[in-house]
Amino acid sequence: MRPSEGPLLVAAGLSRSFGPLQALRGVDLSLAEGETLVVYGPNGAGKSTLLRLLAGIMRPTAGEIRVGGRLVRPGDPASRRGIGLVSHHSFLYDDLSLLDNLLFAARLYGVRDAASVASRALEEAGLGARVHESPRSLSRGLQQRVSIARALLHDPLLLLLDEPFTGLDGASAGRLRASLARRAGEGRAAVLVTHQLAEAWELATRVAVLSAGRWVLEEPRAGAYAAFAARAEALLHA
Repeated sequence: MRPSEGPLLVAAGLSRSFGPLQALRGVDLSLAEGETLVVYGPNGAGKSTLLRLLAGIMRPTAGEIRVGGRLVRPGDPASRRGIGLVSHHSFLYDDLSLLDNLLFAARLYGVRDAASVASRALEEAGLGARVHESPRSLSRGLQQRVSIARALLHDPLLLLLDEPFTGLDGASAGRLRASLARRAGEGRAAVLVTHQLAEAWELATRVAVLSAGRWVLEEPRAGAYAAFAARAEALLHA
């Protein structure tokens, strides 16, 4: 249950510096239940840094994040239980089987009936016949499917996705889109960052362009993809 009403995600004045490099500069963000923000931008724009801050695995230099009304703080697992993350890092352990990886994650998040939930997640990912294999034996695309299943195990309020379609075949990409659409209908929120805006356009309720650590724009999705893409490129190269 959410601790409070209001926006599901609020980020205020988020900044992050690495020595003299400012990776993120005063980013504000608010998402209501059922909203999906798709963030587009070039390499080095700060997209992955934004997700790591929102996930609570990196501390902001300035600003704060609240998910479901709860302040997100690195080092505080309770504040991160409402968040799921699909990252460039799979968060899978090669010394554990696929099933044991998901069991471990489910227990960390306090999922009830963890064994059944983990088994069902692998079945739904099309990996039911490979539950005893190691992640190292899988292709990049199959590892991505396990990573997505892991991020969804605890039914997070907020799902954060960094290039989630990487390595997925058409069927797997379709399953992911269907899952995200279903979760939005259930009042969950998502932030998805991508270089390939077309892949996620129909999922978006809001769209944003990030460049040099700042929003170039952040607004409700409206109109056709092609028109937005042309506008985004013009803003990035202005």
